[in-house]
Amino acid sequence: MRVPTAVITAGSLIGGWQLARRTGVRPLGGVVLAAGGVLAGREWARRTSPAVTGALAATYVGAFGLSHPLAKRIGAWPAVLAVSAITAAASYVAADRRP
Repeated sequence: MRVPTAVITAGSLIGGWQLARRTGVRPLGGVVLAAGGVLAGREWARRTSPAVTGALAATYVGAFGLSHPLAKRIGAWPAVLAVSAITAAASYVAADRRP
């Protein structure tokens, strides 16, 4: 069964943040984030062009980076949910949606 990359990206952003928050060990969250990125990246590379794969990877990494300053403005949960939704939407439109 094929797991949509939208689910992988959103799940790893939210899951990585929650794991780091609950354990207090930020590198554990990074492991989840990296694993999600590798898994989604492999699927993007299989399903799309190199340019689209690069754009989706940049969106994923950028979402992680954006969540930090955004959390200072709107709070942690809203920030993580917002960047996860944006990343999931981009993944769905570019790689998961069936033509």
